[in-house]
Amino acid sequence: RIDSANSEARRLAEAGERGPVWSTALSQTAGRGRRGRVWDSAVGNLAATLLVDPARDSCAQLSFAAALAVADTAAHFAPRAAITVKWPNDVLADGRKLAGILLESGKGWLAVGIGINLAAYPEGTEFPATSLAALGAAPPPPGEALTLLAARFAHWYDLWMEQGFEPLRAAWLARAGGLGMPIRARLPQAEHSGVFAGLDSDGALLLNQQGTLRVISAGE
Repeated sequence: RIDSANSEARRLAEAGERGPVWSTALSQTAGRGRRGRVWDSAVGNLAATLLVDPARDSCAQLSFAAALAVADTAAHFAPRAAITVKWPNDVLADGRKLAGILLESGKGWLAVGIGINLAAYPEGTEFPATSLAALGAAPPPPGEALTLLAARFAHWYDLWMEQGFEPLRAAWLARAGGLGMPIRARLPQAEHSGVFAGLDSDGALLLNQQGTLRVISAGE
């Protein structure tokens, strides 16, 4: 039981650890999501963070490796569910949020935080959530889920190191929900609507607004 797996990764990094090493908790008291949101970490769910030494300046692209690894893991345990990915770093099952990803970094380190709703999911969230159990799948113990997740992340990480972002981009788009459909992109100071036209070569969202492509590097 700790505050959060991401905070544990930060402490390890500040103590000199460079990884790769996973931190995980059966219970978190201060789990967090993007933009400072609270991440509800119910007992029986997976909360884990990978600490790595970022090998490239484009290490933010590892959020796509994480999403693909989570999608692979979810598809293994819930083969009947429609597993899709949502830009920039969510994984959905049957259109509801199953997992979230949070990247944090400091000098010489990167923490890839992942939360997967295995046994339970929060009610009343802005974007509807779900869990493996709610999908009718037998939720695995968190340690078993982490074993598969770590292996799948290693696969996508190695591919990224060897071939760059393009294989991850293609695989992510193959799982993307809403591709070619109307979406809203929410930025800190504005919101834009258009058709989800894909990702650029760096992972930014491409939004088609009546024939004009808007490139959105950060948002949701």
